[in-house]
Amino acid sequence: MAFELSPEHEAFRQVVRDFAQAEIAPFAADWDARRHFPVETVRAMGKLGLFGITVPEEYGGSGGDFVSLCVAIEEIGRVDQSLGITLEAAVGLGIGPIMAWGTPDQKSRWLPALAAGEALAGFGLTEAEAGSDAAATRTRAVLDGDTWVINGSKQFITNSGTPITSLVTITARTGETPDGRPEISAIIVPSGTPGFIVEPAYDKLGWHASDTHPLTFDNCRVPADHLLGERGAGFKQFLCALDEGRIALAALSVGLAQACLDAATEHARTRTAFGKPIGAKQGIAFQLADLAVAVKAARLLTYQAAAAKDAGRPRSEIRQAAAMAKLFASEAAVTATRIATQVYGGYGFIEENPVARFYRDAKILEIGEGTSEIQRVLIARGLGLPVE
Repeated sequence: MAFELSPEHEAFRQVVRDFAQAEIAPFAADWDARRHFPVETVRAMGKLGLFGITVPEEYGGSGGDFVSLCVAIEEIGRVDQSLGITLEAAVGLGIGPIMAWGTPDQKSRWLPALAAGEALAGFGLTEAEAGSDAAATRTRAVLDGDTWVINGSKQFITNSGTPITSLVTITARTGETPDGRPEISAIIVPSGTPGFIVEPAYDKLGWHASDTHPLTFDNCRVPADHLLGERGAGFKQFLCALDEGRIALAALSVGLAQACLDAATEHARTRTAFGKPIGAKQGIAFQLADLAVAVKAARLLTYQAAAAKDAGRPRSEIRQAAAMAKLFASEAAVTATRIATQVYGGYGFIEENPVARFYRDAKILEIGEGTSEIQRVLIARGLGLPVE
């Protein structure tokens, strides 16, 4: 399938790039060092329309396509992965499920503020014993009259404890299916609900300016109408959400890989050793040539997957394309940070160099939204192989 971005996409890319360079790049290192979540900058991203790209106009969005969202995530991720994942999770995992399966009342209540960037939403799937194995969910929700009573916990939840977080949509066991398997449903839990406890933030290797918390639910009661979609459909819903999230995370990976390629190439041109630029040495030049190929391939995989989603291709095709894009782009990003750090030498190990921050930020890209191993399982199954 041939694919290239339209002139409108490229013009939008420039708008986001200019914003990122002016409003994020000068401050990213400081936010990272202080573990600071920049609320006002997030709101500025909202005013630029980034959170409402895919939201219909009736709910305050621009009704744009998924490709445009990936463009925005890539450009924000080129300067700051923390704000890149904030945008990716807010739209793909926060807004996306409500937009896809919410009732008209749920959409009217929650989407306008989320689309405007005035509020953020989280996505509560992972637990201590249920990450990739989402069917092992232990959090339970019992219907007591017209109220769901929720007990359990979630881990590694992005955008779950910021000053502007308005809700977290979680998966919970709400019973059993006729064949004895757990019935998994999705439920919206508003911030501030009694019994909804946001635990202290994690001290992470990277993504220091991104908000990530464990969550506890202790007899947390929410109205029955906070069920998202059909009862028992939560597992299927979140698998679909993860497909889209993986494409968006691939875009975030492309942004990081491109930033590392740009920085390392410039350093190889200007840093001299033995009387010549180090880029004159094949040991450096060939690594950067290979990285340029990887970045190009990762970008094409990512945007073809996004275009397949926009075109309404069959779910199986989107799932395969998403897994391929996420696998290749995330591993290319990790490789890019290793090469860039090596090209910079000792300076690449110093925190004042953005490459050092990118090195720390990169590893989670191979883990979040499904590990590289899970992506390989999905791709193999898509080939018809009975892999376990």
